[in-house]
Amino acid sequence: MSVLVWVEVVEGEVSEVSQETLTFARGLGEELHAVVVGSVDELVEPLSQFGVSTIHQVDDSDAAFAAYAPGAWSAAVLAAARACDTSVVLAPGSPRGNELMAHVAARADVLMAANAVNVESREPLLVSRQVFGGTAFEVMSLSEDLAVLSVAGHACSAEPADEPASAQVQALEVSTTPADIAVQVARTEPGAPDESGSLKSAKVVIGAGRGVGSSDGFEELLEMTDLLHGSLGVSRVVTSLGWRPHHEQVGQTGSRISPDLYVPCGISGAIQHWAGCSSAKTILAINNDPDAPMVTRAHYAVIGDLHEIVPAINEEIRRRVAG
Repeated sequence: MSVLVWVEVVEGEVSEVSQETLTFARGLGEELHAVVVGSVDELVEPLSQFGVSTIHQVDDSDAAFAAYAPGAWSAAVLAAARACDTSVVLAPGSPRGNELMAHVAARADVLMAANAVNVESREPLLVSRQVFGGTAFEVMSLSEDLAVLSVAGHACSAEPADEPASAQVQALEVSTTPADIAVQVARTEPGAPDESGSLKSAKVVIGAGRGVGSSDGFEELLEMTDLLHGSLGVSRVVTSLGWRPHHEQVGQTGSRISPDLYVPCGISGAIQHWAGCSSAKTILAINNDPDAPMVTRAHYAVIGDLHEIVPAINEEIRRRVAG
């Protein structure tokens, strides 16, 4: 059975979430196909490494594909599905991937499973998916005619195939109508620079919550971030109070992170924040409340005033580095 993945391309490269989705998809079928809008010259080798045998390329010189338009792009995904005779279509669970799969499912008149994390059964196809911000899971049965799903970020690690393929590029002809470009991206603008580094790819994240106390209370946490070569992540209340910029927010409405180490300081651990950090491999919470949800969920916890504990940790790190 073949499986089709819509690949999200960011700055000319296969996005990390797309790599995870390709890894996830290899467990669903024997032959892996990808559909890409735009140039694929620099993508053939990396997609081959992830096991893609055929890349269905959509020419972005066509006005319908010059900029993202969910109607036109979903038509392209369905055209690729017909070309490779597949009954399973996936996309990364990014904002664009989820929107695109919703359009594909609507066009095909089937259900869509958003944010899938695991395959429970292949025949029939049952997947478990995150609901309620990742605090619960739902097992969902997908259509035998066309199974449409997105894969939650960090549902699996991005791993190249044991036996890389040799991807062949096939031009894909797609018929569109004026209605397909009724909604289309008119322009894009760069966001605020992320001074703390990329949260989503950081191996170490230092978290900061209301317990920091004020906008002037981040000096020690920023020092720890620098000492551990990590990124700073904050809770929603911190951005709502204007203490730190929104691009540093971790949670359901911010970034979803999967670092090797997450050190939340003064963060109570509301459900919305936990949805963004639950994939961390190790969590060390620093909090003065031993009953805080973040403390009870963490692998390790230090109970006390973060403004006393963090400087002590920083001093020890400096001593060992100098040592």
